[in-house]
Amino acid sequence: MVNQNNQNQQNDQSVAESIKKTAGSAFETVHNALEATENVAMKSVDATKNATKKLTGKDNDDYIETYQ
Repeated sequence: MVNQNNQNQQNDQSVAESIKKTAGSAFETVHNALEATENVAMKSVDATKNATKKLTGKDNDDYIETYQ
C-alpha cells in the first residue's frame, strides 16, 4: 500500500508538472501573438503617418509648431 501511495504521489507530481509546462507554453504563445499584433499596429500607424505626410507635404512637427 505504501508503494501504491508513493506511485500515486509521483503520478500527481508528474501531471502537475505537465500542466505547468503546458500553461507556460500557452502563455508564451499568447505573449508572442500580442507582440506581433503590436508590431503590425505600429507599422500601420507609421504607414498612415507617412501617407498623410506625402498627401499634405507636412509632417507632424510642422503641425505642432504651427498651432502652438
